Amino acid sequence: MKKRDSIETLLSDGVRDGVYPGAVLLVAQGGNIVFFKKEGHRVLTPSPAPMYKDVIFDLASLTKPLATTLAIMKLVDEGKIHLDQPLASLLFKALPRDKGTITPRLLLSHSAGFADWEPLYLALDHLSGEKRKAIVRERLLEMPLTYEPGKQCLYSDLGFMILEWIVEETTGIQLHRFLNLHFYSPLLFNRTFLSNDTSKALFKEDQFAATEACPWRKKVLLGSVHDENAFAVGGYSGHAGLFGTAEEVYALVNLLRLHFRGEREDYLNPNTVKIFFSRQGIVEGSTWALGWDTPSPQESSSGRYFSAKSVGHLGFTGTSVWMDLEQDVIVIFLTNRIHPSRNNEKIKAFRPKLHDLIMEELIIH
Repeated sequence: MKKRDSIETLLSDGVRDGVYPGAVLLVAQGGNIVFFKKEGHRVLTPSPAPMYKDVIFDLASLTKPLATTLAIMKLVDEGKIHLDQPLASLLFKALPRDKGTITPRLLLSHSAGFADWEPLYLALDHLSGEKRKAIVRERLLEMPLTYEPGKQCLYSDLGFMILEWIVEETTGIQLHRFLNLHFYSPLLFNRTFLSNDTSKALFKEDQFAATEACPWRKKVLLGSVHDENAFAVGGYSGHAGLFGTAEEVYALVNLLRLHFRGEREDYLNPNTVKIFFSRQGIVEGSTWALGWDTPSPQESSSGRYFSAKSVGHLGFTGTSVWMDLEQDVIVIFLTNRIHPSRNNEKIKAFRPKLHDLIMEELIIH
């Protein structure tokens, strides 16, 4: 069997075994795409439709590294904010005592003290759209922290909602406009965007991979962000709402790779990228860099073969990115595993198995 055949077989097995309805897998080594295939269906209900390589996925928490962190990286790179600058000097308003000394570094490394998640959307139904984000931000400031900043680590959507706020206060424009101006438009991206009314109108539903049959919205989601909090505040926030294709996700990750290696310095200073890709060590045992995760010693989603010098991130909808900076490998794996239900968690065991096979068949000699 050819090496690529075994990977295609495993992708097909993922459909057959109900890991996901469909998937797109892109693998690159040394800046060259060595594997790019699709499998299964982009939607199952009300009627099945096949997956295709250019389908637009709800990238879920890949928003954190590929949107919010990217914007913060740019602002740090330009000296407009500093990683250890206190929140009190970034939001230009009176803050509760427990929030004022929190820094972007703590927020990016999930060690700022915020809870992981809250169903904020449930209290927003009576408010007009333009008021919702401001109300949510006030609520974030009012909420008690779950631990003293810098003393523990807890993966937090809420902390990244604060980071979006920092971008807006610093630049005077919304996060999606900042990213379009500095990254997505110059890169000529056509199918990567933060979800909002304007962006969604550009694409028909048949361009998207479906996510959940949402019990709250009472419909199968196609082109609307799955995350309820992001939806309720207009389509995106700092933690979720980015949509994109495998090929454009790769282009963005590869751009960061080239800057990390010092082969480009037009978008960012290579040293800035290196700082953000470095594990912080603020909390003992934490694997977090800045906006990016690194492989855990046991049972990493990256599998057994990605080196310690790797960065990656997962998205709740079934998406993931892993980049081995030492072996020069990028794996983009996008699925719609929560279609039609988020209760399907088979991908947790499948993802490291896939990464191991990729490394065994394509990379390791």
